[in-house]
Amino acid sequence: MKLSGSRSLTLVSVAVAAVLLTACGKKEVASNQLVVKIGHVGPVSGAIAHLGKDNENGARMAIEELNAAGLKIGDKTVKFELLTEDDAADPKQGTAAAQKLVDAKVNGIIGHLNSGTTIPASQIYNTAGIPQISPSATNPKYTRQGYAGAFRVVADDVHLGGTLGKYAVETLKGKSIAVIDDRTAYGQGVAEEFKKAVTAAGGAIVGHEFTTDKASDFNAILTTLKAKKPDIVFFGGMDAVAGPMLRQMKSLGIQAKFMGGDGICTSELAKLAGDAMRDEAVVCAEAGGVEGEQKVGMDKFRADFKAKFNADVQVYAPYVYDAVKVMATAMVNAGSADPAKYLPALKSITYKGVTGDIAFDEKGDIKNGALTLYTYKGGERSQIAVVR
Repeated sequence: MKLSGSRSLTLVSVAVAAVLLTACGKKEVASNQLVVKIGHVGPVSGAIAHLGKDNENGARMAIEELNAAGLKIGDKTVKFELLTEDDAADPKQGTAAAQKLVDAKVNGIIGHLNSGTTIPASQIYNTAGIPQISPSATNPKYTRQGYAGAFRVVADDVHLGGTLGKYAVETLKGKSIAVIDDRTAYGQGVAEEFKKAVTAAGGAIVGHEFTTDKASDFNAILTTLKAKKPDIVFFGGMDAVAGPMLRQMKSLGIQAKFMGGDGICTSELAKLAGDAMRDEAVVCAEAGGVEGEQKVGMDKFRADFKAKFNADVQVYAPYVYDAVKVMATAMVNAGSADPAKYLPALKSITYKGVTGDIAFDEKGDIKNGALTLYTYKGGERSQIAVVR
């Protein structure tokens, strides 16, 4: 049937009006929702991928909870999006990942895991004016570069290495203490602070050997140290190296206690070390910790994490989770997700997290940061004490 000109014009007008109304409706919905992009970077490939995935899962858990809560920033409902990148614990790949997230116009960064990737990446975020909260980088240099947007939610190596060094001499009664580090920013940093504290407490450093974060054969350096008869060996590095090192110490008949920072203080270490893990022969410190009533919140987090991901928390997932929540809270408090506008709110924040109370000093370091000392019994981590 042929339509008359006037009727055709009417139908076209109705169709156009419908399209315009639909478009306007979409625009109104869109204008009432704010998409906030949170970037996360960690090593989800390579030897410590289990730690990187642990971190990423902590971020995912926080993002899902924030979206379920229906938060508003200003008068807009927020949808948080997590953009994840893999830095493979490699500084060069870390800076490439950082630039990719900057180009994606993220509103904030949670990461990186390692000091060796966090520090070079922080220069890129600083230039772009994007706040960064590291959940695990402990090298003091990170927050001493003068960057306004650099924060961390764990104690640094001065506290970590210092506490372990003092503990080695005063509690473990170490007389001859050997040190090995993997030459990364983290490993070298925590080892140097450990040595300073040992010396200050009246202990003796009988040797300092070096390896890499990719090494698997330590017989040469361990044989050198064995001749010096150490009663404690401290390792500055990660669990992927510490596990095989413990195995080789056993095969060489080295009976010294083994110490390290949070890089070795994981549930995975016992698996990596196998039958070389003697009860109470390993002492490590995690950069953070809760006690008393706060422990209930941490226990719940660990149970919820296990139920969600069918995996135990390794080390840092709760700190990543809190870092995401802290950043989101700063945005809500400021009424803006614009980095320049919510940065002052981040600097002055006080937040009760699963990892404890979070507030930052003038450098961006956590105030009154806690450390938890652990040992291993029956292949399981066992808490010794929380210290500040």
